[in-house]
Amino acid sequence: MTNDDTLTQQDVVQKLRDTELVMLTTALPGGKLLSHPMSIQGVTDDADVWFFVSLSGGQAEVLRSGPEVNLAIAEAGSWLSVAGRAAFVEDRAVVDQLWSDSAEAYFPGGKDDPDLGLLRVSGDSAQFWGLPGGRVAGLAQIVKAKVAGERAPGGTGTTEL
Repeated sequence: MTNDDTLTQQDVVQKLRDTELVMLTTALPGGKLLSHPMSIQGVTDDADVWFFVSLSGGQAEVLRSGPEVNLAIAEAGSWLSVAGRAAFVEDRAVVDQLWSDSAEAYFPGGKDDPDLGLLRVSGDSAQFWGLPGGRVAGLAQIVKAKVAGERAPGGTGTTEL
């Protein structure tokens, strides 16, 4: 994030690329929210996030029933929330490009595993909350503010994607 607390699409892309796991939240047909940890396979410059997902699991069924999702990242000192839409994509070239040894742990049939689904989450908007200077500097600032009896530092920004 820039120093003036303005969140840009490039900031969101970088934060997504800097993490391996996100929480993917979907809404069940009755409105109940359900979250799953997901391994990011790739992030485009347009802030589209790619995942591999089991086609036979309940998660795929929920994703098919409603595309609205949220991706959340939390680490010491910062949090990112991305609201968007999920879509299953059939694109062999993208599967080939994103495939890794870690994906094979979940899909032992490899890239040809019939249970392998390719999911793209396209972001609509993002919100970031964070401490200036990153994790270590931010935690030091929190401690300093607590000792001094001052308000803890931090900033927030929102952007359309």
